Amino acid sequence: MSHHLDSPAARADARLNISDTYVFRGERGTVLVMNVCSDSAGPDAPKGFHPEARYEFKIDSTGDAVEDLAFRFAFGESDADGSQTVGLSRLTGAEAADDSATGTPLLAGRTGRELSTDAGLRVWTGRASDPFWMNPAVVEAVGQAFQHGTDVELPQPGSSEVTSLFSGMKVRSIVLEVPDAELLAFTAGRDIGVWGVTALATDAGGWHRINRCGLPMVSPIFAQFDDDLAELLNQTRPADDTRVLSQAITGRVAAVVGARGTASDPQVYGQEVAERLLPDVLPYTVGTPAVFGFAEFNGRALTDNAGEVMFSLATDSAVSVGLGKEAVDAPTTSSFPYVAPAA
Repeated sequence: MSHHLDSPAARADARLNISDTYVFRGERGTVLVMNVCSDSAGPDAPKGFHPEARYEFKIDSTGDAVEDLAFRFAFGESDADGSQTVGLSRLTGAEAADDSATGTPLLAGRTGRELSTDAGLRVWTGRASDPFWMNPAVVEAVGQAFQHGTDVELPQPGSSEVTSLFSGMKVRSIVLEVPDAELLAFTAGRDIGVWGVTALATDAGGWHRINRCGLPMVSPIFAQFDDDLAELLNQTRPADDTRVLSQAITGRVAAVVGARGTASDPQVYGQEVAERLLPDVLPYTVGTPAVFGFAEFNGRALTDNAGEVMFSLATDSAVSVGLGKEAVDAPTTSSFPYVAPAA
């Protein structure tokens, strides 16, 4: 899993669970993708986008891990055919972090269709093949190691072919492509940090944040078997990440690399990993190719092997998941909407 069903709140309603967030160079600008509502929640789980929720791309362009630009999506009730109305608004400056702000409406339409503005901004929302792949035995082994502070007991290579944990599963995708000129008009420069947020309307008239996703694999590595930490990862704002989460990340990394014998000073290495991962936002330089690798985080393409990168970083050793991009059911494309729409 990346962040599939990563907390009690996410498991309670998968429509509010962000499984993955991607940022990469598209045909005409910067592409932001948020996947939610994975089929991994089971056949009886609610489907579609939650009509009482908000789905937001948060963007920081000043390096303080506080959003100064946000793109907010809201959806209507599902029709008989499963389609929903969708609206997109933009919030800038202090409004980007203000749940009570309404922002500037940009477009409205229905899911399953390409929507666009005169300025060239494009949106597609709907059911798509999950572009993420994972070896279930490997993610289980990594999660157990970081929960108990032990070495990673990787499965022995078998004679049978490994199948991705998400083979045959679909997600609901939100794909937003913003022309660079339009995006840069609301940022302080080309270097941005991106994260996704879902929030649910409360009876009191406010908004309760449910899920958050910046970098991939953070929750499955450090909180796969720790619901309290998983909730903390989701509820903490990026600007508070280092203060709130650094000690936990440092300690868990130090314990595993110490048991694994891969770092000369496990505590120092743990601190280095915490500094690399926190604040938990996905960095990207507008206008450049996405590269999510061991040496550099610069956005995340739909075909990046994020599991191997994050496992290797966290353990200070090469950890293979034994699968590649060919493990997904339908390949992503280089043209809009980039994900593979599903019926």
